[in-house]
Amino acid sequence: MNKDVIYIEPEDDITDIITKIENSKQKIVALVPPKKAGVFRSIVNIKLIAKAGVNAEKAVVLVTTDPSIIKLAAATKMPVTKNLQSAPSIPNAEEIEKIEAAAQAETIVDEGGKEEVAEAEEVETLEAEAKPADKEVKEEEKAEAKKDDDKKAEAKDDEKETEAKKDDKAKDDEKAPVIDKKEPEDDKKSKKDKKSEKKVSSNPFIAWVQKHKIVLIIGGAALAALILILVWANVIAPAVTVNVTIRTTTANFSENVTFVEKLADEKASEGKFFIEQKKIESSAEVDFEATGKKNVGEKASGEIVVVYEFSSKGAVAIDKGLSVTIGGMAFVVSDTVQLSWDGKISSCENKDDEVEGDHFWCKKSIAVPVEATEPGEAYNVAASSSCRIVVGDVCYPNAAMTGGTDETITVVQQSDIDAAKEKIKTSDEKANKAKLFSSVDDDDFIIENSYSQTVGEAVSTPAVGEKVEEGKKAKLSVKTVDSVYVIDKTKMEEFIKEKAKLAEGYKIYEMNDPFIENFTKTESGYIGKLKTSYVSGPEVTAKDVVEMVKGKGLGTGRDDLTKAYSGISKVTTEVSFPWVTSFPNDENKITVNIEVEDANKDSKDTKDKTEGKQ
Repeated sequence: MNKDVIYIEPEDDITDIITKIENSKQKIVALVPPKKAGVFRSIVNIKLIAKAGVNAEKAVVLVTTDPSIIKLAAATKMPVTKNLQSAPSIPNAEEIEKIEAAAQAETIVDEGGKEEVAEAEEVETLEAEAKPADKEVKEEEKAEAKKDDDKKAEAKDDEKETEAKKDDKAKDDEKAPVIDKKEPEDDKKSKKDKKSEKKVSSNPFIAWVQKHKIVLIIGGAALAALILILVWANVIAPAVTVNVTIRTTTANFSENVTFVEKLADEKASEGKFFIEQKKIESSAEVDFEATGKKNVGEKASGEIVVVYEFSSKGAVAIDKGLSVTIGGMAFVVSDTVQLSWDGKISSCENKDDEVEGDHFWCKKSIAVPVEATEPGEAYNVAASSSCRIVVGDVCYPNAAMTGGTDETITVVQQSDIDAAKEKIKTSDEKANKAKLFSSVDDDDFIIENSYSQTVGEAVSTPAVGEKVEEGKKAKLSVKTVDSVYVIDKTKMEEFIKEKAKLAEGYKIYEMNDPFIENFTKTESGYIGKLKTSYVSGPEVTAKDVVEMVKGKGLGTGRDDLTKAYSGISKVTTEVSFPWVTSFPNDENKITVNIEVEDANKDSKDTKDKTEGKQ
């Protein structure tokens, strides 16, 4: 199975190591730590490396003979191998003790010299083994493992033999006489030279690296830092803000327009717009004071006598409801009666014959019940009062009119309702208008002077003429309909732009509150005058500015902008750092602010403020 060998640099931190593990494309990752790798001497870091391997679904193996690292790896159950050919395993306590004892013995004997030579040799071995073969098979790994086992056995035998020789020599030394021997200075120097010779590798490159290791590490770190700083300062950090000021002019607009109520009849380009009515309905209630007065006392009543002279046989009816005036007060007949003559003189009430020429007049009389039209004591008129009726020749009270009484109450009258309706309209119109206008879509333009409010039928409680209890108020409920006409805002603005007839390359930057004047309904539809004022100038977009200046020097870019657009009055730049002298090639690092100034040089920001490409 293929494995990925990763050599850890002394300056690598735990984050760098975990990143290398995650970026590896092999399932087995062999980590080769340097001689002095502080990051591998922390149990926390070893645990993080082990966890990163589990998360990345990779088997992480440490290639080291350092006892302290092996001990930490054993605590975290991480496999360890002394070289790339040996089979990895998790060391137990006994193996760790042996490794530590061997390391101490080697350090004492060589006084540090062998460690460095061994390290150099190990580096050469690991570098040679780091070149991955195309294929590794399980049989080869087993063979290598067997060779390692044989070597271990031979090493143990040699170690035993060496110990035995040491013991024999020690015994001989005890028997021999003690002689104070001083080593000649030349011998000491030759030993030091030999030790130094052991430290230096036979490979010139490796020998030079060993000699200048610290310088190389510091120099490499400084070079990397310098490269990062240069990349950041010249590629990542540079950003430029371009402030473009456009000279504009203000003009007034006024055009007669018409409005149609059918969408099919609309011709917006000709100033004929489809008009639509928006409505909201609402209910309102208001309490009001009733001011009407009503007499609800008893009505006076009685009888009158009506005398009628017949000139011939016949009859006359005195109908119910017939008006009668008694003593100047109005009464009505309360029941229908009929007065008739059968043509016989004996039935007449006159005793003496009255003849006018050959004509005879017969008098007949009848009692007629009457009732006052209104209650009140004023209708109790005396019997001697005069009487008038449209039927008959004579009318007089049969007796005095009686029974009339006075009782005045407060009632609702129509004038009270009319005043309450006006009060509702006045108080609710402003709120309803605001509610209606806020309900209109942003895409619609409101014709404000088309607003109207219609107050529906009012319902009074109590009703007109009915009594209002003392100390209480009457209540009026009414429904209102608020309406306003709207047209398509986009079509209206396009009409204004078309009629403005701007020069090529110019655009309207701002339109000041259009409105419809003299909105009127005619037989053929609605008419009005569309009015507004607008601010216009050369059409400059953020995208145009970025495309023109990117990659150029700051001065060149500014000059090119002012030459390309005659309406640009000023171009300024703001840089992120003092050393930035040109526009970045990355359009996302160029911010464009476009300002317009009116004819009076009063600068004002527009909404066309954007960053980078639009």
